[in-house]
Amino acid sequence: MTNPTQAEKIGTEVQSFIDSRRSLMLSSLTIEGEPYASYAPFAFKDGEIYVLLSEIAIHALNLQANPTASVLIMEDEDSAKELFARRRVSYKVQAQHIETTSPAWEEGIKILSARLGSRIDNLSQLSDFKLFKLIPQSGRYVKGFGRAFTLEGTGTQGMGVSHLRDGHKRRESVTT
Repeated sequence: MTNPTQAEKIGTEVQSFIDSRRSLMLSSLTIEGEPYASYAPFAFKDGEIYVLLSEIAIHALNLQANPTASVLIMEDEDSAKELFARRRVSYKVQAQHIETTSPAWEEGIKILSARLGSRIDNLSQLSDFKLFKLIPQSGRYVKGFGRAFTLEGTGTQGMGVSHLRDGHKRRESVTT
């Protein structure tokens, strides 16, 4: 576990990184239990992530059938200094489908619209679009070689942070 000051610094850094991204990669499970990867624009509030997904897209159906998923928010390739160590944050999440009749629907749509613009207002009027709140259960933040952190607990910044120090090791040479 890192000290509280470092945990706060990493949490702020993670949030700043998330602020700079507008889409995430989403990995869900099909009804048959097969992995499926896709992407979605997102917004967040209070450590929770919101996505508006069409049922025409497989990931909306997957999240309704199996709410356990994973998200990855990553630095663009063209701006990365090192392709093998792109800055990224990933989370194991639990998805909650938000019904259009609930007050949480209006709140989620407002959050998405404020971040992503008026397209959200149009899409939210279509019956195939479903709103999901993705609640991070744990995560990992990587900002370079030897600079990886586990985000413990719920929320985008986690409740605690651990620096992963025991990572890369040289392979023992094999003599024949």
